[in-house]
Amino acid sequence: MQNVNVKEFWEKGYLIIPNVFTPEEIEQYRQAALATKATGGDLLLRPGFSGIITDGRLASVARQLLGVEDILYAGDSSLTINSSQHGWHKDNADRMDADAPDWQGRYTQLRFGVYLQDHHQHSGGLNLREGSHDIVDLARGKCLYIRTTPGDLAVWNMRITHSGNGAILKDPNAPAPTPGELPKIPPEQLAPLHEHRMSIFAHLGANDSHGARYVDYLKTRTYIVNMWRRQGYSDEVRQEVKRAGITLRDMPAEVANDPSAGLNEGWAPLPY
Repeated sequence: MQNVNVKEFWEKGYLIIPNVFTPEEIEQYRQAALATKATGGDLLLRPGFSGIITDGRLASVARQLLGVEDILYAGDSSLTINSSQHGWHKDNADRMDADAPDWQGRYTQLRFGVYLQDHHQHSGGLNLREGSHDIVDLARGKCLYIRTTPGDLAVWNMRITHSGNGAILKDPNAPAPTPGELPKIPPEQLAPLHEHRMSIFAHLGANDSHGARYVDYLKTRTYIVNMWRRQGYSDEVRQEVKRAGITLRDMPAEVANDPSAGLNEGWAPLPY
């Protein structure tokens, strides 16, 4: 795995690493996604996708960016197909409370994105607010459209303000519109969408107090707890993760008999 620009990541809150995956790998992922047409799920339990977590490339990037060896994975990953969700938000547990634990020091939890089609000339990719991983509100930070080509790996700090299903204008000199501006823009001015927009997302982070708090927050959410309760890890999967040098927090086992887990449909503050 090539070296990454750690300084740039911590200044901007995100990084695009080119050519991490080969064209053949991207095509295999596309075909596997089209064959299932099912979104969501833990990549470790999706045939053809577990290597995203276990082949070492994401973990190598995480170790470089975070400066630690012990990397945590806790079942938070997914495949999305033609998702329509958008709107500014953050992914960390303590989103708008500057006094909360998430905002004490550097935040060590990362989201990785692998986009299985071009978003350099096409709409449908990711919007970020540059530098907003250090800002405790959703309104500040320059709006960027993350221009990726197939094979690139995007990684961002999970405190950063972001929105899916962004758009760019056909005018190459025009700034990226915000999600709120999109409804006001004539469709003929927008760069085209792909027929099928497919993306792979995964959380990895330092196995530290920030990681524990993020997973404890996930444990309150209905959607992911329901997913964890429908599945479990085989010994083979556990060994794959171990060989990758990743610490696995076994959430399917943790929530199986916990009636207090998964009670929140939406985000809610986590006590501290």
